[in-house]
Amino acid sequence: MARRFRGFLPIVVDVETGGFSSVTDALLEIAAVVIEIDASGLLHRGETHSYHVRPFEGANIEPAALAVNGIDPFHPLRPALPEKDALGRIFREVRDAMKRQGCKRAVLVGHNSSFDLGFLNAAVARGGIKRNPFHPFSSFDTATLAGAALGQTVLAKAALVAGIDFEASEAHSAAYDAERTAELFCHICNTLDASFRAADTRARELGWSSTKANSEPNGDLADAQADALTDEGD
Repeated sequence: MARRFRGFLPIVVDVETGGFSSVTDALLEIAAVVIEIDASGLLHRGETHSYHVRPFEGANIEPAALAVNGIDPFHPLRPALPEKDALGRIFREVRDAMKRQGCKRAVLVGHNSSFDLGFLNAAVARGGIKRNPFHPFSSFDTATLAGAALGQTVLAKAALVAGIDFEASEAHSAAYDAERTAELFCHICNTLDASFRAADTRARELGWSSTKANSEPNGDLADAQADALTDEGD
């Protein structure tokens, strides 16, 4: 996996929220799906880690958002965790997966990924979490990838044309949407496997290491600075 994505481990994340603002609106559910790679270099959906999240103090919750996702944030039987605890559990799983697959950093994969990354980063800031394994601003957006590869940008439609089952009645559950997004990401990457192999061969001919950003021509300073930030201890 480290060679496939320059040392990054793709982790699919989906959030369900109380609105569109990551600063003011509640994070209500979060799910993360690990992407695995087999001996032939093909990607597969791995384990899912999903949690209900307790709205942070003073969080805004829009009734229209709850009408879409069907969540009752204050149901007495809802097993919700504080944001920091939910993220802590997911981050531990992500770091374990990074070690297992030899990667130095996780990169968020999401359908309209800037939305999910925004809520993740906002929760990290509220919780004062220093060891965030995710790249702070880079992500893989499956809406963009699916638009280019499949001609569809809506998750359900992209999944269906890719031959992936999608039940509309299950949508807007963080775990379900994350798993379908993971399958879509794997499908697109596997379809592009021949292209990757040709590019990887050319990169090796150029003497580039595919796991270290600073070995590339004009290495990315922003990547190096982000590495330093996320390598800090608690």
